[in-house]
Amino acid sequence: MHFPISAASPVRFTGPLPTGCDVVVIGGGIIGVMTAWYLAERGLRVVLCEKGRVAGEQSSRNWGWIRQQGRDPAELPIMVESLRLWQGLAQSLSNPFAFRQTGVLYLANREESLANYEDWLPHARAHGVDSRMMSRRDLGDRWPGAADRWAGGLFTASDAQAEPWLAVPALAAGAVERGVTILEDCAVRALDLEGGRVAGVTTERGRIRAPEVVLAGGAWSALFARAHGVNLPQLAVLASVAQTEPMPEVHPGAVADDEFAFRRREDGGYTIAGGSEHDFFIGPDAFRHALKYRKAVKKDFLNTHYRWLAPRDYPDAWNTPRTWSKGAPTPFEAMRVLDPSPNLATLSRAAAAFGRAFPGVGRPRIRTTWAGMIDTMPDVVPVIDRAPTLPGLTIATGMSGHGFGIGPGVGRIVADLVAGHDVGHDLERFRLSRFTDGSEIVLGPSL
Repeated sequence: MHFPISAASPVRFTGPLPTGCDVVVIGGGIIGVMTAWYLAERGLRVVLCEKGRVAGEQSSRNWGWIRQQGRDPAELPIMVESLRLWQGLAQSLSNPFAFRQTGVLYLANREESLANYEDWLPHARAHGVDSRMMSRRDLGDRWPGAADRWAGGLFTASDAQAEPWLAVPALAAGAVERGVTILEDCAVRALDLEGGRVAGVTTERGRIRAPEVVLAGGAWSALFARAHGVNLPQLAVLASVAQTEPMPEVHPGAVADDEFAFRRREDGGYTIAGGSEHDFFIGPDAFRHALKYRKAVKKDFLNTHYRWLAPRDYPDAWNTPRTWSKGAPTPFEAMRVLDPSPNLATLSRAAAAFGRAFPGVGRPRIRTTWAGMIDTMPDVVPVIDRAPTLPGLTIATGMSGHGFGIGPGVGRIVADLVAGHDVGHDLERFRLSRFTDGSEIVLGPSL
């Protein structure tokens, strides 16, 4: 399969539109797919509607990391569960997506970063995660020919990786085997409401009656929610990624410092990206939610490239309609797959930094580049909650770059939330009302 998945990729999931079901899931990324998977396992009839392609957006464009390391304390127990679920999924599906536990290593360019890593370690110990500090000498022993540029690092040997453009479609196929109906090229235009609660959805192909709907639309979630009166302060940032040509192995797993991040791929090359660089398109929602993001902007200002005028039809573009009719095409049909252009300067800097760090290997040769839009929240922590003003709507979005790894755990939680079962985790940190009830916005760790 070519990657990332795009609007040009063939339709894999199709069929007739059901007239009704128990739950409609909006969005074919990993959160939507795994939610549908576990809902079906609980005996519910599920229809997943994807406006473009399953995994067409960030779920096939991410770095492929499955990490416990550096998680927000409230996310960490969910991520520990997710890693266990990934292990089981790889075994039950015969591992078509190259899941492997090769570890994640964070390198500290500054003593301040090293102190942040040490401050996070108690959370790892509390949940039995095998994270440990590495000294400058440890790194020198690991990479004798590397430049001496790191004060130390944080390493978690049990952390894992997988090839995302293979993983999510394979999981979607597994969901279908469990009874889920997945419909690509089938945008949900609006919720259908009766008596103030959800009664189904209207899609571009017709209506589906359902008492429960899960909104897992990634970068599009806020646009959909706002059209139904739900204020979701989500924005999206652009992350650029490259695939290198095959090259000598530096590390079998995933590594990041301030200037670059990379993951050893099964094909002998690396997925490489800027360590913390990203781009942000300024649109109406950026102004609407500016005050809520002031802490995040202050912390990450130097790593962000700000751009005016988001490209046409992007979720927060100036031309994108905020309201629409159920009977006419919507913004979700205007852009089937959000396929942004990568920042080639960012990727060039990352490749150059890699070459300086490992002079014996040299600067990697780039084979392919791409980018994705990461749905993020003001505190860099997702929303996993029932919509308080729309009974029957559950929201799972704003994964803030963590969605691929934590996807199975979040999907399991959302399924049990919808089914009325015990979710097994404290979801207080993920409630939507934290942005309106006067709570202080507390940033998740940017490790």
